This record gives sequence, structure tokens and C-alpha cells, in this order.
Amino acid sequence: MSEPKAPTPAPGDTYKGWLFKWTNYIKGYQRRWFVLSNGLLSYYRTLAEMGHTCRGTINLATANIAVEDSCNFVISNGGAQTYHLKASSEVERQRWITALELAKAKAVRMQVESDDSGDECPNTPPSAGQGGGSRNSEVQSTLRTLGSKVEDLSTCNDLIAKHGSALQRSLSELEGVRLGGETSEKIRQVTERATLFRITSNAMINACQDFLALAQAHSKRWQKALQAEREQRVRLEETLEQLAKQHNHLERAFRGATVLPPSQSNPAIDSKGSAPGKGDASDEDDENEFFDACEDIQEFITVPADPKYHRSGSNVSGISNEMGMDDGTTSLDEQSLASNPESSQSQEVVPVRKRRNRIPDKPNYSLNLWSIMKNCIGKELSKIPMPVNFNEPLSMLQRLSEDLEYYELLDRAAKCQSSLEQMCYVAAFTVSSYSTTVHRTGKPFNPLLGETFELDRVQESGYRSLCEQVSHHPPAAAHHAISERGWTLRQEIALASKFRGKYLSIMPLGSIHCMFEKSNNHYTWKKVTTTVHNIIVGKLWIDQSGEIDVINHKTGDRCHLKFAPYSYFSRDVARKVTGVVTDKDGKAHYVLSGTWDEKMECSRVMQSSRRGEIGAEGRQKTVYQTLKAKELWRKTPLPDGAENMYYFSTLALTLNEPEEGVAPTDSRRRPDQRLMEQGRWEEANAEKQRLEEKQRTVRRERERESARTSNPSEEALIEDPISDSPLKNEEVEIASEPSETNYKTDTDETSSDLSLSTETLHGSHPPAYSMEGPYGAPFKSAHQDNYQAMWFERHVDPVTGEPTHIYKGGYWETKDQGNWDCCPDIF
Repeated sequence: MSEPKAPTPAPGDTYKGWLFKWTNYIKGYQRRWFVLSNGLLSYYRTLAEMGHTCRGTINLATANIAVEDSCNFVISNGGAQTYHLKASSEVERQRWITALELAKAKAVRMQVESDDSGDECPNTPPSAGQGGGSRNSEVQSTLRTLGSKVEDLSTCNDLIAKHGSALQRSLSELEGVRLGGETSEKIRQVTERATLFRITSNAMINACQDFLALAQAHSKRWQKALQAEREQRVRLEETLEQLAKQHNHLERAFRGATVLPPSQSNPAIDSKGSAPGKGDASDEDDENEFFDACEDIQEFITVPADPKYHRSGSNVSGISNEMGMDDGTTSLDEQSLASNPESSQSQEVVPVRKRRNRIPDKPNYSLNLWSIMKNCIGKELSKIPMPVNFNEPLSMLQRLSEDLEYYELLDRAAKCQSSLEQMCYVAAFTVSSYSTTVHRTGKPFNPLLGETFELDRVQESGYRSLCEQVSHHPPAAAHHAISERGWTLRQEIALASKFRGKYLSIMPLGSIHCMFEKSNNHYTWKKVTTTVHNIIVGKLWIDQSGEIDVINHKTGDRCHLKFAPYSYFSRDVARKVTGVVTDKDGKAHYVLSGTWDEKMECSRVMQSSRRGEIGAEGRQKTVYQTLKAKELWRKTPLPDGAENMYYFSTLALTLNEPEEGVAPTDSRRRPDQRLMEQGRWEEANAEKQRLEEKQRTVRRERERESARTSNPSEEALIEDPISDSPLKNEEVEIASEPSETNYKTDTDETSSDLSLSTETLHGSHPPAYSMEGPYGAPFKSAHQDNYQAMWFERHVDPVTGEPTHIYKGGYWETKDQGNWDCCPDIF
């Protein structure tokens, strides 16, 4: 029976053949069929087994190849797998060694490229369409192939040098040998060395031929592709210029105006090509949530008002100079805040504390996903630690306090005489809270239950703020801020998330309340959806999308804001926000426009009509005649070197600055967060794991105590709440399902503030509140621990009717006394 003859190994080819493999001391070496392909060495008992049964496989990327004697060699990957192999001859053994070394070098190179693929090929916003992306991918693939061939040539060159030296030594020894019995042995050795040199030389020649053929085949294609790209670019530029002229002409003809105001001009003309650059999308993201270009993001059109409205005087009815928009008059809100005698007096008496403006630079630690996942093998899902590499050195409570970055907008709103004018500033404040997120892709630390954060800026800014983590499951934080300038802000925020493969959608749950002391106006609104793109691979980028309704519950005024999602096909500027301020009768008074990462403007509406173009739903768009736009808010530039400091703003840099007199539960005292800020990430990971385990232990003890107090007979039934618990009866079993679903993933970081159970996300009840059973009876959960927040109390909000935590007082008085004995030891 003829046996298949193993071919001479060539770089990149599959190599097959018979080898003898050591099995045990009884059977010794047994004949097996070995196949080398794609960096993996597999073996079978017979050729027939190749289609269905593989007896073993070893990865050469992590394997060590050692030669024992003329025919034997060993392949081992560090102890788990070791193959003792024997070839039929020394020449056959050397063929296998050559093929194995080539395959190992290629496997190691591919593994390194795979680990660094996220950094070498970051996903960027689409800029040249799908055709450009496919051509770029083809070029990259060809370059990788050529690079692989060059590596093969380098490996063959090393082998030729090695075998050439051995052949030279054999020839030298042959010259010094006397004619006699050892002559034939030396001649045999020289013949074998020459054969090995010939085999390696043939492999080198084959590799050179492959490289030359590839280079010649692709050289002309690249030249043609480059010329085609140049011609296509010229054609696109000419087409774009023609379209811009036609679009401008059509707008003028339709609107009957000679020129549009600068703030409302067509963004496709004013910022040509800037839309994709503003949102760091990826040209590979086929599954990204892009929106159709035909979708009508803007529901209205603004045109310049009739010149008669710009003349000041009593002949213009219903027009006030509330915001200083008519003829350059100065509005009340534009006056300096220093004109307040109380604030100026306080600034003269108390010197303003100098805050820090830098933190240690972010270390350049590489992040290998496999190094994280391999440490999680065999562990419970609830106990898998997430490293601080994904975090930024701030807690979620501190990120919540960053909503006050542009508190001046509320100061101006408090001084407004008109509720509609006040509404404009409140709406601008809601948009400004997102400006700090545009580059902030790091995840904040999840607060421990009972963790607090105070932001006392009475001296500098006239307000003080307090946040507390009031619930751990689902994670919820309560926030209360009060200003000496006549406004109060409070909110309770819980986060739900949906992972959709390439991106993560984060939906904040809960309402934000803003009250003004002078006018008794009470405003509420909710946050929009935050989307983090390129979760798995590529450069992370963040988008905000959705709608916000800011409601004045006293007057009935309303502002409808719309955050346009990023779309590669949209003509509008990226991150665009538009809105209309209406009174209780639905009459529009102001139009807002801008971007959530740069600025917001408002224009006074003089007249509105339904003579606009037809929208996507078949309805005519409303056309608003407006006065010249006035700027409400503009983002403060980031400090120098922000890219090395997690892109923190000026306020964010001061949030974790150590302060004396704060509560022992304050986020500034959290050790793992402090270690991360100092660049000691390994110690931070260890400390973070300790805090998580401590929180689990405290929660278990609290649950046992709650069960012991409520019903002593149930104490024996309560086991570890992270695992499934035996339940007493069917009613409790039904009731405990949401609770068990939650607690099975309960930990400080793995039960992330970005995760909620399905019941919480889709139910009609707000998060963190008990669900009702049949006939309105509350469910009784076996995991209930009856935790009570320290500084906040749970009430039903009289305005929205939602259960929420409201500040009950006492924190600042306790701080003045310096007695924190009531606070738990959570760190």
C-alpha cells in the first residue's frame, strides 16, 4: 500500500505526514497522522478519522519545540500538553522542524496583531463611504499578507544560516579526517547536512517567489486604484459644489428671503464635511444605529422676522424686551451677578479657596481583554471583578454633581421676570449637563450603598450640593442642591441599559426637579438616552439622542427639546439640539437651537404659520419668523492637557480633591478611587475587590437581620442571597423572582449602575420600588433588607406622583458640629 509522501514545507502551506507518537510505557510509540495548519498541530489515528475525530491539537503560538536526537523531537505548551514524536529519518525530522518553526513564527505574529488590532485600527467616523472602506480594507489585507511573507523570508534566512554553518563545520571536519573506518560516517553526515540545506533553500526560494508574485500582481492594481480615487474625489467635489448652489437657490426661492440668519443657515454648506468628524463613528459599524437620511429631525423651519418687528416702540404689540433681543437692550439676566450686594459682601469677607487644576496623568497601561477574562474562569458571575482600566477616578455621585458645571444658567433664570424667559435658561441648563460627556468614555466608579458626596461651593458660587447612594439594587442615587441665589435642584436617578452588540444604550430613569424661590415656578424633566458605540472593538464614542419635555407645573409652559441622533447621511451638524418654548395654550414664544457639546441659542418668535414644506409624516412643518438669535450658553474650553487627565473639565478636576471635614462616607475617602487617581492601578484593583466583598458581607448580614426581625421562622430559609434561596411557599416564590434575578448579579461593579433587571426596565413602576402582587397586595421578597438612607427619605412626589427620595436635612448641621458618629463604616 502506497503511503502519501510529505511534501517539502513551504511557508503558509498545510503540512501533513506520518509520525510516531509516544503513548505509554506499554504500547510505546504508535504511528499517527499529523496535520499542521493555521498554527495548530493536530493528529489522528488514521487518514479516515480526519473527517470526524481529532485525537488532539496543540497551539504552536505558545508551544516550545525541542530536538532530542537524530529522529526524536518534543512539542510542549508549558505542561498541559506534551507530544514526544519520532520521525522515520533525520531528514524527515528536519522537514517537520522547519515546517513547525515557520508555523510557530506565523502564529505568534498573528496573535500579536490580534491583541493590538484595537489600537492599530481604531474605528473612526465614516468619511468616504462604503466603497472607500472596502478598498482600505483590501489594501490593509494585502499589506498584512506581504508582511507575513517578509517574516517567512526572515525565518527561512535564519534557518539557512543555521544549516549552512552546520554544513560548513561538517566539511571542515571531513577535511581533517584520515582515510579509514570513520570516513564513511563523516561522508554520511555531510550528505545529510547538504540535504537539509537543500530543503531549507527550496523553502526560501518558494517564499521569495510568492512574495515577488504578490508584489507584481498588486502593484498595478494599487496604481489604478489610486488614480481612480483621485478622479472620484474631484467628481465628488464638483458635485457637492453644484448641489450646494442648487440647495441655496431653492431655499431662497421657497422662503422668499434674500439671506438666512447665520445661526439658521444650512449646516451642510456652512460646515462642509464636518458632520462625520464631529461624531467619532466607525466606517466598519454596519450594525450601528444609523437613522435614515429622510427622517425629519427638525420639525419646524425658522426664517428672519419681518423688518417691522425689529423697530422698537409701542406699535409692536405683544413684544417685550425680556431677553434683551430687541435693538441691543440689556436684559436683567445679562447683568453681572456681582451686582447682588449680598454676594459681593460675602466675597469681600471670605477669601475664595484656590482649587487644584491638575491631577496625575493617566498611565498608559495596555488593556488585554483575554488577561481579564482568563482570571474569571470558574468564578461566579456575581464575583467577577471589573478592573479599573475601564474606569475614570470619579464616582457616579461625582458625575451626577457635574450637572452643576454651568450653575450660572440657573442663577440667571432665578432673576428672570418672565416664566417663558426663565424656561429658556432652564432648557439650556438641561442641555449643558451633557457637554462634559462628549470625550468621557471612562466608566465612573459605582458608589457603595450609603456612599455620599458633598459639593460645597457657597463661597465661590453660592450653592451646596449633596448626593447619596440610596439603593444598591437597582442602583439609584439621590441628589439635592440649594443655592443662595434662589433655586433648588433635586433628582433621583437610576440607570437601565441595553447591550446591542456593538453599542450600549443607557436610559436614565427618574425625574429632575428645579424650583425657584421667588416665582415658585416648579420645573421637571427627564434625561435622554446615552449611547456608547464600539463597545467590543474600536474607538469608543458617545452620542445623546431622544426628546426632553421641560414642564413648568405652575404656569403650564413647556419646552420640547429634541436631541438628533448621529447619522452619517444627515445634512445637519452633529450633536444637534432643537427646541420650542410654548405657553399653556401651545403658542410658541422662543425657538432654541445649538449642539449639546458646544452652545445653545434662542430666538424670539414673532409669527408662526403652517406654510412650510411637507415632513416625513405628511404634515406641513411650522415656519417661525424669529428675531436675531442670542446666545444662552457656550461650553467652557477644557483645561490644558485634558487629554492626559481623562478629559476632565475644570470642575471635574476638583471633585476628588481631598477636603477636611467631609463625611467618612464621602467619595473622596474611597481608597480604590484614590489609588487609581494616583496611577497605582494594581493596588486599586485589589482594594476595589476588597470593598466589593465587604459590601456583600454587610448586605447578607442586613438581610438576615431583616428576616429575623420580620419573621424568625424564615431565618433558616435565608441562605446566601447571591445563590438561589429555598422559599417558604408559592406566594413568596412568585414574589422573589424579580429579587433573585437582581441579586444573582449583585456586586459593586458587576451589578453595574448600567444594569437593571428586565422586570424593572419594562415594568410600569419606577425602579427601586416594591412591585404589587394580585389585588394590589405588595410582594414579599425573601431578600428584602429594609435599608434606610441616611440623609434622604422616600416620599411620593406631590408633582409627578412618583416615589422618590427627598433630602430630609441634617447633613450640613452635622458637618458644622464635626460629629459623624452616625455614619456607617463603608470603606
